[in-house]
Amino acid sequence: MKEGPDIARIAALIGDPARANMLTALMSGKALTATELAAEAGVTPQTASVHLGKMTEVHILQKRKQGRHRYYAIRDENVADVIAGLMGLAEKVGLTRTRTGPRDAALRTARSCYNHLAGDMGVRLFDALYERGYLSRSGEDLRLTDAGHDFFADFGIDFSALDQKTSPMCRECLDWSARRSHLSGNLGRAILDRLIELNWAARDTNSRAIIFTKRGKAAFIDTFG
Repeated sequence: MKEGPDIARIAALIGDPARANMLTALMSGKALTATELAAEAGVTPQTASVHLGKMTEVHILQKRKQGRHRYYAIRDENVADVIAGLMGLAEKVGLTRTRTGPRDAALRTARSCYNHLAGDMGVRLFDALYERGYLSRSGEDLRLTDAGHDFFADFGIDFSALDQKTSPMCRECLDWSARRSHLSGNLGRAILDRLIELNWAARDTNSRAIIFTKRGKAAFIDTFG
């Protein structure tokens, strides 16, 4: 067999239904315990521990210990991008699960995708920034323009902190429900943090939904269009 990256092993780990459910839950950007992830996957805590051990071993997940609890999180944005891409592909080709109830509408409107804003509000944000010339493309690269830098500095984004990071400032992420792009990268993370800091929106404690207040939604539309 030829030498090279073991894509098959990674694909098999992600492709297991229980592990896929765990990874989907972790796309909220929050660290969860093995017990919480077992409930998300519909398996026993013992089985969940085996799954989590395998994904930690190949650096899909990272494990943190705090007090008596061990928490698991997606290792980094590279892993999150792969999962988001697979979610988008599954939606595009029709491989989706039926989910009913009002929570679906909330998730479609706005949700966290690892650590940035996704859903209809995330897509609206991306489109507005691009149309205003705050974002520009060069091939597959997405960059923040000087006008965009000034706009977000006025919005309260601390670029002195973001400029120290080695990860990309702007990345384009395919939104699995809208099937269009939303903004990820350091700026995408900072924008979501700022929206929550301004009390325009808050994280739903029971799902990945981002809930905008009436005032916050009006302010979001007034600011971004």
